[in-house]
Amino acid sequence: MTEVDISSSNDKGHIIIYQTEDGLTHINVKIEDETIWLTQAQLCSLYQTSKSNISEHIKHIFQEGELEEKAVVRKFRTTAADGKSYNVIHYNLDMIISLGYRVKSIIATKFRIWATERLKEYMIKGFTMDDERLKQLGGGNYWGELLDRIRDIRSSEKVLYRQVLDLYATSVDYDPKSAQSIRFF
Repeated sequence: MTEVDISSSNDKGHIIIYQTEDGLTHINVKIEDETIWLTQAQLCSLYQTSKSNISEHIKHIFQEGELEEKAVVRKFRTTAADGKSYNVIHYNLDMIISLGYRVKSIIATKFRIWATERLKEYMIKGFTMDDERLKQLGGGNYWGELLDRIRDIRSSEKVLYRQVLDLYATSVDYDPKSAQSIRFF
């Protein structure tokens, strides 16, 4: 298993890529303030491509209106090895994902395969879940939100169930104690 760790100097928003023997890539993302931020150099390392390639794709993403620069770019003040502070441009998760769909590299292809699987699952089932993260972290801060959403769905089911019961009760031969009614409900 190969591990590549891409961390910013203040250790906020890091991505660890695990490459397994069977070729599957798992991306574990530490999310801070609902997003992560990577520099251009980190994006190059992440997608294993050149700086000019990343720059070209970023330019086209903005030109085509896929993303708005002011929403996905932020300058963070960082201290370099020489002790001086510099404003360094970082790109958020929206840009990281957009680049994953444009860059031609083995890692980017694996990202697209993974993302397509998640999208297909969402389109077919109506949801997708990161089972391993939920098992390990118990859902983190999102556990309450997940429970609220499930309760909301369940309450909708109760309303539908009540409507079916009301409709069934209006039938002429309805007997709530009959074996058929008991089996149905």
